[in-house]
Amino acid sequence: MTAEIEPIFDKKCTCKVCKKSFTSKKLRSRFIKVTDYDTDFCPNYSSEETNAILYHVEVCPHCGFSSTNDFSPYFPPGSLELIQSKVCEQWNPHDFGQKRSIHDAIKTYKLAVYCGLLKKEKNIAIAGMYIRLGWLYRSMQNEEQEQRFLKLATDSYIDSYMADDFRGTQVSEVRVLYLIGELSRRTYQMEQAVKFFSKVIEKQNQSTESGIIDMARERWYEMRDSQKTAKQA
Repeated sequence: MTAEIEPIFDKKCTCKVCKKSFTSKKLRSRFIKVTDYDTDFCPNYSSEETNAILYHVEVCPHCGFSSTNDFSPYFPPGSLELIQSKVCEQWNPHDFGQKRSIHDAIKTYKLAVYCGLLKKEKNIAIAGMYIRLGWLYRSMQNEEQEQRFLKLATDSYIDSYMADDFRGTQVSEVRVLYLIGELSRRTYQMEQAVKFFSKVIEKQNQSTESGIIDMARERWYEMRDSQKTAKQA
């Protein structure tokens, strides 16, 4: 009789700050079942058990340094010392290496955002953590916190676009522009949303991501129609 494969496994990690070993839970990809996606690419999973977002952040239980795969291995001058004084020296040993609840996951993202800002991580990596925090709060139907983190994500995506620091990552220019537009729409920054959706549509002849172009066009038409309706009312 073969042993049943568990959806969650232990990934061996080495902390980039204190160099100690630890394990962090990850989900096996075959168990991740997404039923659909929201218009800002938030995946909706068939069950909370298979929510990969919960395990995106790795937290060192020894020193508290928290990161994701989007962090670069490079520490700018002075950042390591800053992390050691602001994070490691204040750390009360805590192990996030077990099965995580949404509340646990939110704590890991907030730790990783703090570490990422101290480390001067790329805007695109910070934006990725903010948007996932927004999604976690959405799943809890906490609109106030969802709005807060989607706004922070919007600003970080704009900073990334202006600094061009998404280049060389898995996030394309069209996707960044679309996300700025969509997150602006969701946070009621309508003029900004229209501006960035228009930038996406302008790229239709240069981009292979026709699905994203179509989504931007749909959002743009929806907004135009709702503005017309509002004026008529």
